[in-house]
Amino acid sequence: MTREMLRARIHGLALDITSKSPVVILAAENTDKVLPIWIGHFEAWAIAMELSQIKSKRPLTHDLIPAFLTALSGTVEKVEVTELKDQTFYARIYVSHGGEVQEIDARPSDSIAIALKTGAPIFVAAELFAIGEEEGLPERINDPESLKERLRNINPEDFGRYSL
Repeated sequence: MTREMLRARIHGLALDITSKSPVVILAAENTDKVLPIWIGHFEAWAIAMELSQIKSKRPLTHDLIPAFLTALSGTVEKVEVTELKDQTFYARIYVSHGGEVQEIDARPSDSIAIALKTGAPIFVAAELFAIGEEEGLPERINDPESLKERLRNINPEDFGRYSL
């Protein structure tokens, strides 16, 4: 079965006021469809840093994966958010190496962070956008400038014990 995949972009990051969990909002290109995905704080931090073009002093995990791929002459072709099962989203990272493309199972949050780090396109299964219509958008969506300002003023403990 072939799923219809829509190219998507990051529409923003938000904080779910109820659960205090970060949410990444994906938007299907050339539509008004959005998909909120609740993610971990570390992944939100990595995504926000990349969107804001803030670099860490030392490589973080999401920096290492593209570095390994480059060292091994591999590239990320694309990432896909493929399905939702038992309230868990699933994704695939497509890596090209030696003329072959390998599919790697991954969490959407990691896939999105890696796509941002490598410039790879993000695709989402079309049927998942119905979830975005049901859930609605979290109250606070951030544009890159407001993200940059919030990152400068954030309490590092909100994202765990590491610093920029």
